[in-house]
Amino acid sequence: MNLLDRLMRIGSKRSDKLKLAVIGRKKTFEEIISFRKSNPQELAWFHVASLGEYLQAKPVIEAFKKEHPLWSVAVSFFSPSGYEQAIKKKQDWVDFICYLPIDTPQNANRFVDLLSPDMAFFIKYDLWANHILAVKKNKIPLYLVAASFRKKQVYFSWYGGFFKQLLFCFDHVFVQNGESKALLKKAGIKNISLTGDPRFDNVYKTRLQPKLFPEIAQGITKKVMVLGSVWQEDMDNLIPFINQSHGFQFIIAPHDIHLGTIENWQKAITLPSIKYSEYRKEEQSGTWDVLIIDNIGMLSSLYQFAYCAYIGGAMGKGLHNILEPLAFGIPVLFGPLKKVSKFPEAEISKQYGCGFAVKDETEIRTVMENLGRKAAYEQACDSANSLVKDNLGSAERTVAIIKKETWKEE
Repeated sequence: MNLLDRLMRIGSKRSDKLKLAVIGRKKTFEEIISFRKSNPQELAWFHVASLGEYLQAKPVIEAFKKEHPLWSVAVSFFSPSGYEQAIKKKQDWVDFICYLPIDTPQNANRFVDLLSPDMAFFIKYDLWANHILAVKKNKIPLYLVAASFRKKQVYFSWYGGFFKQLLFCFDHVFVQNGESKALLKKAGIKNISLTGDPRFDNVYKTRLQPKLFPEIAQGITKKVMVLGSVWQEDMDNLIPFINQSHGFQFIIAPHDIHLGTIENWQKAITLPSIKYSEYRKEEQSGTWDVLIIDNIGMLSSLYQFAYCAYIGGAMGKGLHNILEPLAFGIPVLFGPLKKVSKFPEAEISKQYGCGFAVKDETEIRTVMENLGRKAAYEQACDSANSLVKDNLGSAERTVAIIKKETWKEE
C-alpha cells in the first residue's frame, strides 16, 4: 500500500475531512466507467488540488468548451474540501467530477486508461508523477496551466532532478509571471508562455454576475467592511478595531465554520452581532451591525456591498483570495506575509496602491483613517480596477495558444 494512502486511512479515523477523501476514492473507478459508457466522446481532463485551483481552471474550461462544445470535460480533485463543494451543485461547462486516485503506478495507469482523455491539464502546482507519466505513456497532449514557480522550489534544487524531469513531460507550460518563465528557461524548458493568472477572469465574472442577497442589502445603513476568510489571528487584531468603529457595519466570513469560535467572537465584539442563519429566520430582516456568515459559498459575492475588505490567512497558513474583493474595485487589507513569494498578487496590489499589509490594530486603524479621505479612497478604488483590468484574458490566451499549436480543425 502506498505510504500516502496508509497515512490517509489512519488519519481518517480522527479527521472527517480525510474520512471523506478515503471513502470518496473507493468509488472513483466505478464512477469513471459509468460516465464513459454514456459519454464516449472526446474528453479534456483537468486536475486541480482543491477549490482555489478549480477557480483558476474554470475560465480555461469555459474558453475550451466554447471552442469545442462537443467535448466532455472531467475535473479531478485531490482535496475533499474542493471536491465536496464542487459536487453540491451542477458546475457550468463540467460534465464529470471525481477524486484523483492515490498516486501509485497501478492507480494512475488504470485512471488514465478508464478516463481515456484526449487532452490533460494540470493546474498550478499539484503534480503527481505517476499520473503524469501515465498520460505521457499514452501520448496524450499534456499542459500545465497557471503555473507559478519560486527559486527555492525542489524543481530547481541540486537534489530535485526527478521532479524537474516531470516539467519536461508537459507539451506546454503556461505561467503567471515573468519570474516563473525565467526559472523554467534556465532549467531548459522550452515551450513556455506567459499568459497570466486565470483567477482574474473568474473573479471579474463574479463581479459582473454576483449572487443577490436582498435581505442583506436592505439592512445596510452605513459603510460596510467585509472580513473574508478570517482566522483567530486576524480577529485578535480586528475585534478591537470593530469595537471602536461605530461608523461601519461589518460582515464577517470565517475561514472555518466553528460555532464555538463564532460564539467567542460574538462575546468579544461589543457591537450587536447576529449569525446569518438566524438573521434569515427573522420574519422581517432589519438592519444589522455585525453579520457573521455561518455557511460556505457566499463570500465571493458579498464584496458587492463592501466599502473595503480585510482578507485573512496571512498570519497563519497563507493569505486567502484578495482578487475577489479587488475585482469589485475596492481596497483590501491583509496581514503581514510570512511567505511573500507565494502570494505575488499581494505585492502587486501594494505596488498598484490598492492593497495594504497591516500587522496590528493600530496599523488597521491608520490605513482605514487614510481611506476615509475621499481622494485617497477613490485613488485606491481606481487602482483596484486597473489591476484587475490589466490582468484579464489569461484563459483566452491560453486556449488560443493550444489551438494554434495542437488542435485539429473539426
